[in-house]
Amino acid sequence: MDNDTTIDTIDSPEGSSENHAYVTDIQRFTIHDGPGIRTELFLKGCPLRCEWCSNPETYERFPQIGVTASKCIGLDSCGFCLKVCPKQDPKALEFSDGKVSSINRDVCDNCLLCEDECTSGALTLWGKKMTAEDAMEVVRRDKAFYDRSGGGVTLSGGEALLQWRFCRDLLKLCKEEGIDTCLESALHVSPKTLDEVAPYVDLFITDIKQMDSGIHKEFTGVGNELILSNIKKLVDMEMPLIIRMPIIPGFNDNSDHVDSAGDFILDTLNNKPELIQVIRYRPLGEEKAKTLGLSEQMFGMKFDREESEKEARAYVKRMTDRGIPAIAGTTEKKES
Repeated sequence: MDNDTTIDTIDSPEGSSENHAYVTDIQRFTIHDGPGIRTELFLKGCPLRCEWCSNPETYERFPQIGVTASKCIGLDSCGFCLKVCPKQDPKALEFSDGKVSSINRDVCDNCLLCEDECTSGALTLWGKKMTAEDAMEVVRRDKAFYDRSGGGVTLSGGEALLQWRFCRDLLKLCKEEGIDTCLESALHVSPKTLDEVAPYVDLFITDIKQMDSGIHKEFTGVGNELILSNIKKLVDMEMPLIIRMPIIPGFNDNSDHVDSAGDFILDTLNNKPELIQVIRYRPLGEEKAKTLGLSEQMFGMKFDREESEKEARAYVKRMTDRGIPAIAGTTEKKES
C-alpha cells in the first residue's frame, strides 16, 4: 500500500457509517458501462484528481453549487439568490456586470439556499442525497429493458466505493430482484471494502491509467500500488473484470506504457480480465469543471481526434498481438 493512503481517503468499512449517498446524476438507457441497457448512478467523492477527469463535479463528497453565468438573468430582474445568501460580508456569491459569475468557496458555507431560489438554471446543485431505496425506485422503472437486453444497474462516480454502504445496500436490493449489477471503480479503496460489496457485483470495471507510480501520482494525486493490488485481488477472487486504458496526451500516450500494462495483465493477472478497453481522450469534463471554478489546467488539452483514434487502435493491435483481449472504445465487440 502506498504511503499516501489513509483510512480517511479510502473510507474502509471501519471508517464509515453512512447508508446514503450524494448522487450527481442518474442516466437511464445508457449502453457504455456494462452489458445491455443500463441505469447508471454517478456518486460524489473521489480520492483521485485526474487532470482529464470527465466528472469533476464528483470530486468532493458533499453537495456543491455550480455556476453557469451565461444563464443568469441578472440582479435587476431577479437577485433572489443574493437575498437569501447568509454570507454578505464578505459575500459568498460574486457578480460581474450584474450577473452571478462565481462562488467564493472560502466564504460559502454550502447552505444551498441560493440554488433553491434560482429559476434560470444559472445555479446548479451537484449532489442529491439518496438512500438505497430512493435509488431503487428509479432503478425499478426500467426492469423490463434490463430483462430484454441483458442490462442492469451500474454504480460509478467519482469513486462510488467511498460511499460503500450505500453501494452494498443498493446492489443487494438489485440482486434480490434479479437485476444485473456493475460497479465502476478506480479501486483506490480499502481491500476490505471490496470484500463487503463483491458478493453483490456481477461485473467490475476499472482503469489502468499509468504503470509508473510516480507519474501516476503526479497526474492523479495518488500512487498506483493500492489500485494494482486491488485489481489483482479481484482477479484472485475470480470476479468478472473489464480494464479500461484511457490514452491521455502527455501522460501515457506511448507504447512503453501499453507494453508495461500488457506485462502486468499477462504476468500478474494471468490474462484473466474479460476485456481491455483502450479509450481515446475525450474532453467531457471541462464545462462542468468551469461551473465549480476548478483549475484551468484541465482545460484545453491539445489532441487531434483522428490521430487519437488511430493511436488507440494501434495500441489495441499491440495488445492483441500478445494474446490480450483488447478493443478500442467501450462499444466495440471483442473478436471471437
